[in-house]
Amino acid sequence: MPDVVERVRKGTRFTVIYRSRPAFQIVPIYEAAEPSVALLDDPLYRAQAVGRSKDGRTAVDHDAVLYER
Repeated sequence: MPDVVERVRKGTRFTVIYRSRPAFQIVPIYEAAEPSVALLDDPLYRAQAVGRSKDGRTAVDHDAVLYER
């Protein structure tokens, strides 16, 4: 984690992937108020799922379970 903190302080941005989809970004605090790219223009937003679920369900199936709660 200290390496991530140092890199973000120097301007590096990280997109965190959860269940093969972008979940959130870690950005320097001075950039947090205004994203540099609109969500629809972000190439990761519409990225295809990668990998496989250990239970055989798709990312869409997992999302459906997540949102039903």
